[in-house]
Amino acid sequence: MGIGFSIFLFAVGAILTFAVDATLAGLDIDVVGIILMIAGVVGLLLTLLVFAPRRRRTVTETQGGYQAEPGTRTTRTTTDDSSGPPVA
Repeated sequence: MGIGFSIFLFAVGAILTFAVDATLAGLDIDVVGIILMIAGVVGLLLTLLVFAPRRRRTVTETQGGYQAEPGTRTTRTTTDDSSGPPVA
């Protein structure tokens, strides 16, 4: 569940809870709206917890250098964030 879908669920639940005054036999619209809002909040939190800790990596390719032989490639991988040590 993505961020957009979570916000959509929360918005639909809020509309059903606070803006709709319809009644259906055997179905409470307010409860359905509250359940959708809770599902939207839980989905948003899970999405942020799953995707937030991921690190962004950049790959830098250089040719030559004082340690490399002519015509060879040296690849170095570094991290963009400062939350941990660089990944080699």
